[in-house]
Amino acid sequence: MKQIFLSKLTNLEEIHTYEPGVWINLVNPSQSESMEVADQYDIDIADLRASLDAEETSRISVEDNYTVIIVDVPILEERNNKTYYITIPLGILLTDNAIITISLQELPLLEVFTNQRQRNFFTFMKSRFVFQILYRNAGMYLTALRQIEKQSEIVEKRLHESTRNEELIELMELGKTIVYFQASLKTIERIVKKLISSSRILKKYEEDEDLLEDTLIDTQQALEMADIYGNILTGMSDAFASIIANNQNVIMKALALFTILLEIPTMVFSAYGMNVLGSSIPLSDNPFAFLYILIIAFLLIIPFIIYFIYKKWF
Repeated sequence: MKQIFLSKLTNLEEIHTYEPGVWINLVNPSQSESMEVADQYDIDIADLRASLDAEETSRISVEDNYTVIIVDVPILEERNNKTYYITIPLGILLTDNAIITISLQELPLLEVFTNQRQRNFFTFMKSRFVFQILYRNAGMYLTALRQIEKQSEIVEKRLHESTRNEELIELMELGKTIVYFQASLKTIERIVKKLISSSRILKKYEEDEDLLEDTLIDTQQALEMADIYGNILTGMSDAFASIIANNQNVIMKALALFTILLEIPTMVFSAYGMNVLGSSIPLSDNPFAFLYILIIAFLLIIPFIIYFIYKKWF
């Protein structure tokens, strides 16, 4: 899909021609769409389609007539009937006459701009547009990390009384998400620092410097949060793996004790089930023999129960 936007005096319009100052948004474009844009702005097709590789790492590079910036963006993905965060690359290419964004799927990050909810956003102010994208992206990481924290707290409450593996697997999935976030945020931090320190890559105004500083602060805050939550999830997973194993041991111990207690009346009943002369079995002539035998069998259990309680095995 290809969309072309141009900022007018009061609003953002979608157009169908390549004009100076446009924003071209490509979402999983076809090869022909990519070739058309690459030919229009003299861009290497490999650079244009680099962000369509889900494994592409964040980076920034300056070519002869365009600049390539690739950053990882957090999005939601459903796995095992549950929703988790993952990251996918977003490519940003700046030329003299246009800014081009390209991704594998539609991104909530860019909806802020297409819906005109971003203040001071103009397609022809390309450098500021890039800084606004990076700032919004850092905010999305912070939001995602807070959601992960809430999700881990819910899983933790379920784990206290659980002997199943589902909650532990869910914690492992959250931990995996945190690892992806840490890797992405570290590279994004390097990109932002490079943009701050170098005036050759992108032209900056005074207000842009403040925006970049805020972006760096939010990125570093997100990175610190990811480190903290990662350590917490790792410790929690290890602790609850031990708790689940301990809960299973408690259940097995209880079953073993009940088996021992049931063996005692079983031995008595087995003795009375032997094929011997009736006169040789105690109480064989008593009309209440069955009741007496039941009482005796279960009375024999009482000392064992008292012993188990004394030993705190129950």
